[in-house]
Amino acid sequence: MTVLPDDGLSLAAEFPDATHEQWQRLVEGVLRKSGKEVTGEAAEAALSTTLEDGLTTRPLYTAPSGADTKADPTGFPGFAPFVRGGTPDGTSASGWDVRQRIAGSDPVRVNEAALADLENGTTSLWLTVGNAGIPVAGLGRALDGVYLDLAPVALDAGAESAEAARALLALYAERGVAPEAARASFGIDPLGHEARTGEALDTAPAVELAREAAASWPGVRALSVDALPYHEAGGSAAEELGLSLATGVAYLRILTEGEGGLGTEAALGQLEFRYAATADQFLTIAKLRAARRLWARVAEACGAPEAGAQRQHAVTSPVMMTRRDPWVNMLRTTVASMAAGVGGADSVTVLPFDTELGLPDAFARRIARNTSTILLEESHLARVIDPAGGSYYVEQLTDELAHAAWEFFQTVERAGGLAAALRSGLVAERLAATWAARSKKLATRREPITGVSEFPLLSEKPVVREAAPAAPAGGLPRVRRDEAYEALRARGDAHLATTGARPRVFLAALGPAAAHTARATFASNLFQAGGIEPVHDPVSVDAATAAEAYAASGADGVAVLCSSDALYEEQAAEVAAALRAAGASTVFLAGRPGTSAGAVDEYVFAGCDAVAVLSSVLDRMGVAQ
Repeated sequence: MTVLPDDGLSLAAEFPDATHEQWQRLVEGVLRKSGKEVTGEAAEAALSTTLEDGLTTRPLYTAPSGADTKADPTGFPGFAPFVRGGTPDGTSASGWDVRQRIAGSDPVRVNEAALADLENGTTSLWLTVGNAGIPVAGLGRALDGVYLDLAPVALDAGAESAEAARALLALYAERGVAPEAARASFGIDPLGHEARTGEALDTAPAVELAREAAASWPGVRALSVDALPYHEAGGSAAEELGLSLATGVAYLRILTEGEGGLGTEAALGQLEFRYAATADQFLTIAKLRAARRLWARVAEACGAPEAGAQRQHAVTSPVMMTRRDPWVNMLRTTVASMAAGVGGADSVTVLPFDTELGLPDAFARRIARNTSTILLEESHLARVIDPAGGSYYVEQLTDELAHAAWEFFQTVERAGGLAAALRSGLVAERLAATWAARSKKLATRREPITGVSEFPLLSEKPVVREAAPAAPAGGLPRVRRDEAYEALRARGDAHLATTGARPRVFLAALGPAAAHTARATFASNLFQAGGIEPVHDPVSVDAATAAEAYAASGADGVAVLCSSDALYEEQAAEVAAALRAAGASTVFLAGRPGTSAGAVDEYVFAGCDAVAVLSSVLDRMGVAQ
């Protein structure tokens, strides 16, 4: 046994450091094998990924040339610019606040859910009040048995926010909760409400409640800066951040103006910010870190740099939730909540996996709250402050995202502020353009949706839930990643209900399994994403057997050739002719466009517009819209 001397030397001391240029040479070699002749920076660029907001993630991040790698450019936790956290100990003391959202209009059932959640790991409640939830008059019943001096309450009451806030304050007084013990977020967000509904609200009640909270209720925040309306309208991370900044600045102005206006520090203390956490974990981490940096810059400009610690509430993204195969949503929300916690969010809401189907049931709420519990108690994620800090990738992504968001924030300010930008259509047009670009990625499956556009399961049993109260509408649209595919699947379901069978496509696989399996699997997944049942029986066909196999398949006029390029050259023309003779009106080929040109009608391939292809196929099959 060899004992290494304890001289502080690294075990890799005898190995020379690899240079960036050497790494690029290796990349060039790998790309050359795939047919790409690129060198130097072009080779590295070939492995880069383009994100929204003009950002690009590179395959390798290293310290900037000449940088002091021992220096920390983002400061320390609890100190401006607060990139590493709003408090010195982050969430390491007790973990982040597990804030459960409870929907529904019946105060009794909401109360039952609230008590069950609080008894089993939830640390604060987020209640929907008003038209989309329990009536304001039912707030007391909904909070029966809740220890209001222990369980913080966050409200989401839209146009009735002031009334709901007054009702909560009355409950505190009625139940003897000392002002210093109360912990609440009134959730008043006039601009967010206008973004949701198109309805402008008077800000005077919000200002009055904020001043009252600042004077008498130290643990209460009156105003919420909710970025979810912009995220749910298709906005990018930078747009979400830029619009939240514009909202926060607008609220600072109204809170500090006039003779009775609050001081800057007090006004900053009245705001809570809400952001979406997505399954893109690094982007979510960078977004929350960038948000704190940006708000610290605003506070500095207002003359209160040490009061610029942003209070953050992260919510797992509704946009990423799917209605088909909703069980996969559990995986998405796990990654998103992990990213929110690692990113430094003070409160985290994990939406139940069945949220998009109606009112979540007890099982779904249990899984949602236990997601945070596992991350906190078993994975110990909160015990490390800013664990992503120091990563060259995360630090650069944070910096680039902050700059992109600040640029958009300035655009909104030049337009007269957020209210003016909403009313002029600037915000709607910008978000619509962003969503249109993303929709193309979804349609071509460059951004895959597991269980929907990739690996769908046509035989899955639908998950049915009681309808939830209607969400506010009239302002910015609400988009979902699965919406185009959901429309296609709905057509297939309706056809099944009407005829007793799904629309079918025949997979004409040529040659042995080794030749056709990859493309047959690709085609099968593609057509199932549109609610079309693929029939791959027999396993392989040729010109002599294709017609009989097609006739037996029950296909609705569409067949797809699946095999290798070599076998296409040998058999595609004859097999396609046999399929047409048997009644196939359209013959696709799974492979590169131009392969066996003239022998087939169309092509399906990686990167094709799946939504357009599937829609056209359903039209040809006569499946109703």
